[in-house]
Amino acid sequence: MTAPDPLRAAKALRGAAAAVLVLEGLAVLFVPRGIAQTEEGLGGVRLALLLVLSLVLILSSGVQRRERGLAIGTALQVPLLLTGLMNDVMWFVAGAFVLIWIYLLQVRKELVGSRFGPVGAARTSDADGGGAATT
Repeated sequence: MTAPDPLRAAKALRGAAAAVLVLEGLAVLFVPRGIAQTEEGLGGVRLALLLVLSLVLILSSGVQRRERGLAIGTALQVPLLLTGLMNDVMWFVAGAFVLIWIYLLQVRKELVGSRFGPVGAARTSDADGGGAATT
């Protein structure tokens, strides 16, 4: 099943993907607080890695309108999940975000026809009201 207007559906899903990436970036900003309370503490390297990851996640939300935006967002799910190595709770938080991301890709596949590929043109037929007028 594809959407009657795949271009519009793809645009809406790109907006949802951008919102998820921003939320992921904000969630990563909470990790240093949890790490600081552990025995190892929060070192400069860990803090720098988390801040860079957060910044990259937030900036990648801006490239979702580009053709490779979804591929970049999908690749960033791996380092997000690996934040669980720094704080155990992030396995669950990042896991939830990864599941949401997979769900978005699945919905995109159903509505647009592919997870990462280009979006096809809108279908025009009499059934969806887009047919040519007859005179």
